[in-house]
Amino acid sequence: MEIFLNTFLVLLGALFSVLNPIGAIPFFVSLTQDYKKSERSRVSLWTAVNVCIILLISFFLGEYVLSFFGITISALRIAGGILIASSGFGLLNANQKKRKGISKEVEEDLQNRNSIALTPLAMPMLAGPGSISLLIAFNQDHHSTPEILSSVFSIIIVSLLIFLILRSAHYLAKYLGASGIVAISRIVGFLTVAIGIQYIISAVLSIIRGI
Repeated sequence: MEIFLNTFLVLLGALFSVLNPIGAIPFFVSLTQDYKKSERSRVSLWTAVNVCIILLISFFLGEYVLSFFGITISALRIAGGILIASSGFGLLNANQKKRKGISKEVEEDLQNRNSIALTPLAMPMLAGPGSISLLIAFNQDHHSTPEILSSVFSIIIVSLLIFLILRSAHYLAKYLGASGIVAISRIVGFLTVAIGIQYIISAVLSIIRGI
């Protein structure tokens, strides 16, 4: 039970920091400002479902993708750490619209907004390279049955939190204001940078021990 709980809390905290649904609030509000309440709820639900599916696929099948391309777990940790830290620096700078690979061209294409739950909200706004690489690396170190179950539970819970936050995005944006959202994003950004640096340190120590 202790292993289950520890794994659950560690992965839940890491995923929430990297996914940063709080930071996605301004983007979600701008995309759904003309939507009805029921439509916003539907988009929130499908965004959370898509994120959950993407994360589960990354957790269970990511290892085989690495094997196919001949990528070592240390290389993945370093690359993932850089991406995670880069994402954190973006949050610290409060540069929401340019984070996680969302270009100006993509934003202009989103004016149609026929289906935004998968792209760009689920990917790459939330489930980007940082969270995917984090899960692949996490699976390498946590492969016992209790750890796998707790990891799946963490993914489900963080997806539920994404749904609740996005569903309340318009209320949160009004209550927190722009400065409040920026402040929270910067706090989460600092934690995200720390997570990324820790991944790089772990990879370097692993390489040194293997020499």
